[in-house]
Amino acid sequence: MSLKVEKLEKNMAKLTIEASAEDFEKAIEAAYHKNKGKMSVPGFRKGKVPRAMIEKMYGTGVFYEDAANALIPEAYEKELSENKELEVVSQPKIDVVQIEKGKPFIFTAEVAVKPEIELGKYKGVKVEKEDMEVTDEEIMKEIDKERESNARTINVEDRAVQDKDMTIIDFEGFIDGVAFEGGKGENHPLTIGSGAFIPGFEEQLIGAELNKETEVKVAFPEEYQAKELAGKDAMFKVTVKEIKEKELPEVDDEFAAEVSEFDTLEEYKADIKTKLTDKKTADAKAKKEDAVIEAIIKDSNMEIPDPMLDTQTKQMAQDYAGRLQQQGLSLEQYFQFTGMDMNKFMEQMRPGALKKIQSRLVLEAVVKAEDIKVSDEEFDAELAKMAEMYQMEKEKLQEMIGDYEKEQISEDIAIQKAVEFVVSNAKEK
Repeated sequence: MSLKVEKLEKNMAKLTIEASAEDFEKAIEAAYHKNKGKMSVPGFRKGKVPRAMIEKMYGTGVFYEDAANALIPEAYEKELSENKELEVVSQPKIDVVQIEKGKPFIFTAEVAVKPEIELGKYKGVKVEKEDMEVTDEEIMKEIDKERESNARTINVEDRAVQDKDMTIIDFEGFIDGVAFEGGKGENHPLTIGSGAFIPGFEEQLIGAELNKETEVKVAFPEEYQAKELAGKDAMFKVTVKEIKEKELPEVDDEFAAEVSEFDTLEEYKADIKTKLTDKKTADAKAKKEDAVIEAIIKDSNMEIPDPMLDTQTKQMAQDYAGRLQQQGLSLEQYFQFTGMDMNKFMEQMRPGALKKIQSRLVLEAVVKAEDIKVSDEEFDAELAKMAEMYQMEKEKLQEMIGDYEKEQISEDIAIQKAVEFVVSNAKEK
């Protein structure tokens, strides 16, 4: 086999791969043995028809397609594995150039190759300083969340409807004095302010009294799903049959003891502050990393080939679909819930895919520029983390992974060291 590489514009390349006539003949013979049981020739039992008879009856090229489909991936992978300097970053676009019995089999593969990068400033990058102070208001916000989850619901009979109340209502809607289909409901639960009804409906129930009919006037939105109602004015007769409100627990030592492991409110608040501080610190670290890498990307030059971006976008889409599946949701169901389609979904993934490619490229350039190495101890530590995550012995994991996987793990460790290097060298404004 032989390989010829032609460089194209925008980090694309055309690979011309030639397989010998002998290799092509072997592929045809394999295709014949694979398919001979499916082919009928008068006078022969299925599976016993000589190849020459099949080719005479169906044409010389009867096995070419299967032979090519078997030979192309084998030849392509072989040439890539033997040419390590050629870093292909997309799926190949295949075109058969020559396919003829007794002659070499020739095809081309148009691919994207890893772009060269002109690394910009990566030391002393200036980024905004993140505020990590935890305020009393933030602590109270966390306490209020806990109060909400521990609130009890009580019936209200001595006042009118207020915002946030949980109500049970009967209603009937009219357009030009005529009741319309689907506009009537009985014993319907509605939380005021939830936005569950037409805009303006819930607000007009504030002040409504129990068991007294209230008129609510609204206009259906122009884009309302029921076309016969869209854009029309309507009047609803509404009777509030029940009013309920949440009774929040008092914020005191007793509350703290019930919702936490602490005996006093002060201890509970101190624990919340510690947790919020830890979260803010982790968030600030992540934001700083993103800001530093973004600044390096902006100061660097690289041209990302479209097929490379397409490949990364598809990979991220597959990963997202996999996570949805783990939650028991198919991609089709996700589209139904969000109103998306595959094209919109892929467009949404594209900016993230571009950022991921650019980030990796600049960090690889930093690894090279700073000659960052990965020690055996660092590799073993990472392997131990992976083994713990997969709940298996480190030695067993080491036996399972091959040279390619080990190389990938080492590259990822080096990339993380590059992140730590550029962040530690960054300056906060």
